[in-house]
Amino acid sequence: MSTLSDIPESTVNPSPTTVESALTDTRLRVVLLVQVNSGAEQRFLRAYDQLSQQVAAVPGHISDQLCQSIENPSQWLITSEWESAPPFLAWVDSPAHREMVKPFHGCVEDTRSLRFSILRETLTAGSPPVDVTTRGVDAALRVGDGLVRQALTFTVNPGSEDTVAKILADYASPDARVDETTRLSRTSVFMSGNRVVRAVEVKGDLTAALRFVARQPEIKAVERAINPYLEEDRNLDDPSSAREFFARASLPVVHHMTAGGPRPAQGVHRHALLYPVKAGCGPAVASLLARQDELAVNKEMTAEQSAKTLLSSTIFQRDDIVVRLVDLSVPLDRHPAMAAGVSGRRAAAVLGRLLDLGADGAVIDLSVDDGLRRFLADCDMTPITDRQAADH
Repeated sequence: MSTLSDIPESTVNPSPTTVESALTDTRLRVVLLVQVNSGAEQRFLRAYDQLSQQVAAVPGHISDQLCQSIENPSQWLITSEWESAPPFLAWVDSPAHREMVKPFHGCVEDTRSLRFSILRETLTAGSPPVDVTTRGVDAALRVGDGLVRQALTFTVNPGSEDTVAKILADYASPDARVDETTRLSRTSVFMSGNRVVRAVEVKGDLTAALRFVARQPEIKAVERAINPYLEEDRNLDDPSSAREFFARASLPVVHHMTAGGPRPAQGVHRHALLYPVKAGCGPAVASLLARQDELAVNKEMTAEQSAKTLLSSTIFQRDDIVVRLVDLSVPLDRHPAMAAGVSGRRAAAVLGRLLDLGADGAVIDLSVDDGLRRFLADCDMTPITDRQAADH
């Protein structure tokens, strides 16, 4: 039986497809722009020296550098290089990272983090630029669609799910326009049991958009209303508590792809699938799903189908929390293998080994459609709200 993973690379034509992925072997450059409080420069330097010694022992870290602006001495720049994005993302969302950066609190007024894949570098004067990956092969040129994606996830007290769902569904939307270059494009909220996932799409500067939203009265009212129901306490009026919450709740995008061609004006089905990942298998699940989605879209393109099934897929992953947000042109159970992120027995077997499929004592077989439909029914999160800007 042929599987998607058997498709030869020569049949793949990625040009019409938007692919944005952190799941590559390309080295990563992280740029942190910092505004240091007046009089706190020495504290900031001590905090950096301590952090640089600690981060040097983190797997995947290569180097870092501290710079100070020659025009404005209050502006500083920290750059670091990593073997690839996954080890950095795993570290930056970890409790260890939150402890390491605590000495910076009170030293800085503002920060902005930027992450870039290193595609080419010139090693010596006069030498041509070369493509760069950690394995020495050509770096993949990815195509973007101008949208920045991010998600937050948190849990609420068992028994409060209906109350929280109503709060998250009934709030008034803030203004979509953040500034001249940034707009809120879409917000989708889902729940599964007592877990909430809030996914946002922003045109422009994600940091500016999130700060704008946090200041809006409608959003402040929602956050105050759900505070009593959270399993982990937070106080968004306290900068330290807010930082802790957003660090814990962050669910970064590790892969996104959008099929090329026109998108249907209606009849698009959006689903968020929460995968039951075995301990320690989150990165492997995310990588497998990303590869399968790209192969599925490319197979449809190769077959020259006029109607595409998988319109887009966004994979969010932190540790063993993996959420796959998909837009489909058909109902979820119409093509269960593509909806679940697998096709063929080999991919199904690999995914099955990475997931806990023994709920209620009944093992789900991902190699057959009935098993896939049961799996999708278990993973499909309940949609709470899906709000799009008028010009989305």
